Amino acid sequence: MSNEVVVVVSGGEAPSRGAVPAVPEGALVVAADRGLEHARALGLEVAVAVGDFDSASPEAVATAERAGVRIERHVAEKDETDLELALDAAIDLEPARILVLAGRGGRLDHELSSLLLLCSEKYASVQIDALVGEAKVHVVRGARELEGVRGELLTLLPAHGVAEGVRTAGLAYPLQGETLDAGSTRGVSNIFVERTARVALERGVLLAIRPGGAE
Repeated sequence: MSNEVVVVVSGGEAPSRGAVPAVPEGALVVAADRGLEHARALGLEVAVAVGDFDSASPEAVATAERAGVRIERHVAEKDETDLELALDAAIDLEPARILVLAGRGGRLDHELSSLLLLCSEKYASVQIDALVGEAKVHVVRGARELEGVRGELLTLLPAHGVAEGVRTAGLAYPLQGETLDAGSTRGVSNIFVERTARVALERGVLLAIRPGGAE
């Protein structure tokens, strides 16, 4: 089975209702544990629900199962988070793009691990974007064009190591073949000066984060 876009609804805090317009019509939806309830609240029809279901209510799981949702249960003592299991299930559907819907707040370690997870090499075959509360997150490998608003903030963070040969266009502070070391803050708080910004790199992976708001 091949799909253009698969939507993954994370557990934890509920995604913003403003995320719904970003969901393409007909996209398959994979829910991570309590994401089953979040998806239902957003009016999204779930195809697959994955996790140990320690946070989704038994009633919600039972209702989904009766409705024909495929439930993939895992033990609580596992090596992956529910989000990772959901992303793995999404990859099995062979999409061109994965869109993750998640809320803000909750545990800091969960939020950080989730952002780093999006950049995992095992998801390198697909384009990954996320809506985290009001923030937009894009994983950049090779090159991407990002549609924004003039004055909007954009931060580029190297993930899982050095990002080499970084070039940008359409931003106030251009990078011209630069190297961004792991942990570098050089890419923080750039600004869209055009509606479209281009970000490219020769080696590595970048998290492009649009936190919302303008400089």
